[in-house]
Amino acid sequence: MFFFSGKQQLRLARSLLTKTSPAYVQFYITARCNMACEQCNIIYASADRKEMNIHQIRAVAENLEKIGVCMVLLIGGEPFVRKDLPEIVEAFTKNDIHVRMQTNGLADENMLQRCVDAGGHDISISLDSLNENLQNEINGNIPNSWKHTIKTVSIINKIFPENGTGFFGTVLMPKNMEHIVDVVEFATSIGWGVSLVPVHTTLSTQPLGFRIFDDAGCFHFLKSSYGRLQNILGELKNLRNQGMNLYDSDEYLDDIYRFIVGEPVCWRKRNQNVCDSPSLYFAIEPDGNVQPCCDYKLSKSFPVYDQDFPKWYRSGVIHEEVYKYTKNCDGCMYGSYPEITVSARYFKSMLHRFIFFNAKAKNLLKRISENEMFELASEIFKRNETRRT
Repeated sequence: MFFFSGKQQLRLARSLLTKTSPAYVQFYITARCNMACEQCNIIYASADRKEMNIHQIRAVAENLEKIGVCMVLLIGGEPFVRKDLPEIVEAFTKNDIHVRMQTNGLADENMLQRCVDAGGHDISISLDSLNENLQNEINGNIPNSWKHTIKTVSIINKIFPENGTGFFGTVLMPKNMEHIVDVVEFATSIGWGVSLVPVHTTLSTQPLGFRIFDDAGCFHFLKSSYGRLQNILGELKNLRNQGMNLYDSDEYLDDIYRFIVGEPVCWRKRNQNVCDSPSLYFAIEPDGNVQPCCDYKLSKSFPVYDQDFPKWYRSGVIHEEVYKYTKNCDGCMYGSYPEITVSARYFKSMLHRFIFFNAKAKNLLKRISENEMFELASEIFKRNETRRT
């Protein structure tokens, strides 16, 4: 299996079984971004955080290796605005930590190639629709941004190892609800996967990290759409069971529905209704401090680059501080966090994860041209037009 090395698989198994070392860390390497996606607030939430330099980031990588981290997601903002991104990737791969890069799709080929040369063979791109006009609108009315994203996907399929990994991070909103199946079909046809995240909102009087301010209720699903939403989620389960490359588990998809309609989510119920941060996962701010997750910032500072960080982590002082926030949280649906908890605490989901990442025959990146990529996206969108109407 290319996805994880032997050592990384051992770390992952230890993490999921013992729940005493993080399987996964989200590292916000920058708050800068060249887009203003309407469902994202992170460029404002972390705008006051200074970015670490490469020497500090190398110390972060060494400390994460010491506490047994298997995988790090390099996220932003837009990570590819950092000119030293290849050096950042190499800092983690040299410590045998699996790297997933995230991008809004505007990365250029030269930077992508340098990241591949540094050991980065796993990437996630934001894609919410195969409709060009709708995607441009979601991206903040950025002209031609959808076209650039599809072009970037074709570049990735060309320069990544064939058994590298590509994911579409797809945000489920009222305006693209009928487009999710299209994205899953497109992903599967080119050897990519899809990870679904419902839009997260809050009020301007109650800022919460990643969540977009929605005082006007523009991102709220109408009650009249709940039945259709349930049918779409059921269709996604069926497509996944038929071999389509949807990463999400039944437990997670069921909780997406609960989250949207305002019911309590269930993915934390086997851990006294508290998430597994920081035992299985946590986040790192651009300045290096630990965050429990996307939503909360700690009042105390625990810089991950500090030489004492492994000691702080193992002693439990970080856990005690994080628990002050997680014990009162209603629960998010930020993809990786719930899915890792579900994988660690539900055997069926753990087995699904294992099968997904080992079925590389259907997940090989397809070497097709940019024009073929556009034609394929257009064909799938047109074929499903009747279903959407």
